[in-house]
Amino acid sequence: MKKQPSHSAASQKLMLVFQKDEITSSCIYNRFARHMKDQKNRNVVERIAADELKHAEIWKQYTKQNVGPDRLKIFWYSLLTYLLGYTFVIKLLELNEFAGIKGLQSLKEEIPEVGRIIAQEEEHEKFLISLLDEERLNYVGAMVLGLNDALVELTGTIAGLTFVLTNTTLIAMAGIITGIAATLSMAASNYLAERADGNPNALKASVYTGFTYLFTVIFLVLPYLLFPEQMFVPALICMIGVVIVLIAVFNFYIAVVKSEPFLPKFFEMSGISLSVALISFLIGLAAKMCFGIDVG
Repeated sequence: MKKQPSHSAASQKLMLVFQKDEITSSCIYNRFARHMKDQKNRNVVERIAADELKHAEIWKQYTKQNVGPDRLKIFWYSLLTYLLGYTFVIKLLELNEFAGIKGLQSLKEEIPEVGRIIAQEEEHEKFLISLLDEERLNYVGAMVLGLNDALVELTGTIAGLTFVLTNTTLIAMAGIITGIAATLSMAASNYLAERADGNPNALKASVYTGFTYLFTVIFLVLPYLLFPEQMFVPALICMIGVVIVLIAVFNFYIAVVKSEPFLPKFFEMSGISLSVALISFLIGLAAKMCFGIDVG
């Protein structure tokens, strides 16, 4: 193979970055493969891991340096796999790889193999889309239902009670009781709806809905458990912040695994939840004034 006689310092540095990224990705994909039960999926991921290693060897021929994988990145992506599933992590890795294609293009004149590396990276995406069949993704609709209902109902309820009860402990207690009752109700309703639609996995879908609902309830009530009793306004503000963060995280997850745009759904869900919270807050304030409620 004919090599370029020399490279600029900037190109050398960029090649070392790509070399480390390719080795790291190869290690991550091999870890995924070892835990995959489906043999077809495992074979494809192992092939991708091997390709990533070949890419690293190409960079090594030019950098003349041995580069180890990024252990922290491997740990981080392994943790994300346990929390969010391998579908999310693999697609996130691919998004990061395609973000680096512009950098690869800048080396195309110096390194002939860059064109082949880019073509293989694009091929990876097609393979990955065809292999991803993770169970939890079949229940994204159930999770959306649980999250959306919890955000709308509990955000509104807690915001409405904030200026009626004016006590973080009482608000938290009311939120917990309401949240648990609503979790059971939502899970049961979803189970009956799925059964009526002939879904053989109705029970599992209802579990996903209930779990997501309860998870959301915990995070919405948490600020009221952490703040002192009279600091109900800061607790409300903190809860609104939690709502926005939950919506952002969940919609980012959906955007990655479903390859959908992030911002439209984020703004839609945020607008609905915050509008309901504002209306409920105003209703609670009006009720306090009309009925002369004073919780001392």
